[in-house]
Amino acid sequence: MRVTVLGAGTMGHGIAQVAATAGYDVTIRDIDEEIIEDGLAAIESNLQGGVDRDKLTADEKAAALDRIDATTSLEEAVDDADLVVEAVPEDMEIKQSTFEDVAAAAPDDAVLASNTSSLSVTEIASVLDRPGRAIGLHFFNPVHIMGLVEIVVAEQTDEETVDAATEFVEAIDKEPVTVRDSAGFASSRLGVALGVEAIRMLEEGVASPRDIDAAMELGYNHPMGPIELGDVVGLDVRLDILEYLREELGERFRPPQLLKQKVRAGKLGKKTGEGFYVWEDGEIVGVSGDWGDDE
Repeated sequence: MRVTVLGAGTMGHGIAQVAATAGYDVTIRDIDEEIIEDGLAAIESNLQGGVDRDKLTADEKAAALDRIDATTSLEEAVDDADLVVEAVPEDMEIKQSTFEDVAAAAPDDAVLASNTSSLSVTEIASVLDRPGRAIGLHFFNPVHIMGLVEIVVAEQTDEETVDAATEFVEAIDKEPVTVRDSAGFASSRLGVALGVEAIRMLEEGVASPRDIDAAMELGYNHPMGPIELGDVVGLDVRLDILEYLREELGERFRPPQLLKQKVRAGKLGKKTGEGFYVWEDGEIVGVSGDWGDDE
């Protein structure tokens, strides 16, 4: 089975890594050579980390890397693909255009999957002549560590596609959770609900970012608090999801003004060096704003 991943960014290279580690031949495609190089370097680094922690051997690392090809050509990437997973920007027009281009170049029996975290898979698939082969495969960041994949069944998805997607998720040693296509699915809807309430608590001065995060980490055994998670995901991504859910589901998903201010200021979280926290080299070194810090 050959897997093609469209997009070599954080999610794309992560999906490629777990597929190659599981024994699949993988092609990564991106329009930017530099992003491809960065993605391949991240895969190599992640795999070496696995070797250092005795999670896999040096030979297994080398074999996984050997299974990965990369290209900027869409036609070359999908020509013999059995499964195509798009991990392009979270924009409906871009995703629909990507599906149309893939359908024109990929084999007729290839499964077309979207890694969207909240957009309607039914709407994405509506541009296809054969929408029954479309499905959502929502991976979580970091892909090589997180055990969940949300399988999102569109209105048009056929049973054969669901079975193929489930088999793939299990083969890469992830836990599939199957949900009906609805705004925010299960994970994003619940996740942003917690995140938006945490930001409202900041607006109201209930507690500091560190204390809110500690409450969920220590009190509810969350691996990461909702404020830190927002910074890691990207505050612009959080805002986009909230605006979409507000449109679909109502005012309970109204974005807090504080979140809008952060995004307008370009303080998007870990990727820009500052969000609700201050970041250096991928680590939190302080707290942004007026909440104080114990560094």
